[in-house]
Amino acid sequence: MSLTEELLTVLEDDKGASAVEYALLVALITAVIVVAVTLLGGNLKSTFDYITSIFSKP
Repeated sequence: MSLTEELLTVLEDDKGASAVEYALLVALITAVIVVAVTLLGGNLKSTFDYITSIFSKP
């Protein structure tokens, strides 16, 4: 097999494309989770602080 044929075989092979697509999906999902936790984190903390103050009253 010549070098040209070898390069064409590698370029036509799309097995690696699915791995790259999965990596991009994981990165996107991770980014969404980080943004959601960042935006909701303060609200959750204040909610839990309020609930804790209710239970700590005598």
